[in-house]
Amino acid sequence: MVVVISKRIDKFGQVLRVVGHGFWSSSWLHSVSETTDEIETIARIINDHPFPVQPLQPTLKRHISPSILSTTFAENVLGRLFAAHANGLKAYEFFEFCLHHSEYSPTSDAFEKTLHVLARMRYFDKGWELMKKIQQLQPSLLTLKSLSIMLSRIAKYQSYEDTLEAFEKMEQHLFPGKKFGTEEFNILLRAFCTQRQMKEARAVFNKLHSRFPPDTKTMNILLLGFKESGDITAVELFYHEVVKRGFKLNSVTYSIRIDAYCKKGRLGDALKLFEEMDRVNCLPTLETITTLIHGAGIARNITKAKELFNEISKRNLKPDTGAYNALVSSLIKSRDVKSAAVLMDEMVEKNIKFDHLTYHTMFWGLIRSNDVGGAIDLYKRMVDKNYLPKARTVVMLMKFFCENHRVDLSLSLWNYLMDKGHCPHCHSLEILVTGLCSRGRVEEAFECSEEMLKRGRHMSELVFQMLKRSLLQLGEEEKLQKLNQMTKKLEMILPPYRQTIGHSLGADL
Repeated sequence: MVVVISKRIDKFGQVLRVVGHGFWSSSWLHSVSETTDEIETIARIINDHPFPVQPLQPTLKRHISPSILSTTFAENVLGRLFAAHANGLKAYEFFEFCLHHSEYSPTSDAFEKTLHVLARMRYFDKGWELMKKIQQLQPSLLTLKSLSIMLSRIAKYQSYEDTLEAFEKMEQHLFPGKKFGTEEFNILLRAFCTQRQMKEARAVFNKLHSRFPPDTKTMNILLLGFKESGDITAVELFYHEVVKRGFKLNSVTYSIRIDAYCKKGRLGDALKLFEEMDRVNCLPTLETITTLIHGAGIARNITKAKELFNEISKRNLKPDTGAYNALVSSLIKSRDVKSAAVLMDEMVEKNIKFDHLTYHTMFWGLIRSNDVGGAIDLYKRMVDKNYLPKARTVVMLMKFFCENHRVDLSLSLWNYLMDKGHCPHCHSLEILVTGLCSRGRVEEAFECSEEMLKRGRHMSELVFQMLKRSLLQLGEEEKLQKLNQMTKKLEMILPPYRQTIGHSLGADL
């Protein structure tokens, strides 16, 4: 057993000594717990490893025995790496390690997670390489989901022509035994619509609809795209086109139109559509009512929001986390943070789990009301539950703590995420380094940046320049040189890419 002792800032900002064990071996632990510990340990080892500066395969061979290498184990490790925003090349290395063992049989879930991590970090060459490899080894794993993963990221980061070329490449070379039809066409359209590229989506529709007969789902995808672009006039115009083409409307069609009105604050129009659904016997779903609760919150009509929430049980539906989140959000928008906190307590009593939106919305309400104590208390509760917040929540908390002279809590949050094998977003590092350097804590700012680089993740030019100024002022040329060498070495193996905070956090919204 490997024991590591280090000085850290704990989750509540206190300095302590941490004793970490490389592996759990207590005989009284249940087998499920042991498996969970092994998954967490391997995920952390992979995430902490300085790949691609150093090879990862030898480390995996030392720590992963054939006895634990199961399909479930691989899926869970990849799931942890995905959630932790690990370097995509590390996830690919781990998946390749699994493929080289005869005991392991790859699953679509493991393959799709690996592909998603690669595509999310724009390693498209590696993504194509992986898809080609799977086609040769086990073509049945190439599914509509893998098609969607690749196309959606190419549409986000590359051109219209690149996306169409990728679609054709998949049809002709990766799915040669499969005849592409409406389902695949819908995935291509969704790739553009989710990026609000409606000009491109319409161009694709006009170009290919004669080859791939559209269905109601096709029209709903396009309608959703117009809704996401925020143009309610375009939504209604296209809706009438859908009706004119003779497509049958369903609850999804109504929900999209309702959401479009709600986002523009036109709750009255949304409620008219809600009533129309009952008249035409198109029963509203839980998602439809949840959307209306959000709409009531945007319109600052908390009475209607509560009425709609009660409507859920009257229709023999059961409120879920999403429905509660909608009401919490409505209360927060009306600046009734106290009632939102009571509603969260109700969720606990009814065993309805919090998700990233629950925490983010409540943090936003507390921060907006300048309730420092309440935000810190909720932060402690979140950490006690071992919950890992999404990137945008981390950025919000880092900024809030630093602005309120609690940079110790920003550092504790960084350490908490790192200890969990999670690699925070580069914007989190910018906020933390700014806060530390402005308070003369340059050594800690250097250590956090070093951690990021060791994990095979680039730091921004802003962070480097800030550290450069601070280190030179302190006469720490050696540390600056070390950072410079680490950065250049990483760039030789892993070219940096430009990424805006809006792009990277938009997926969490």
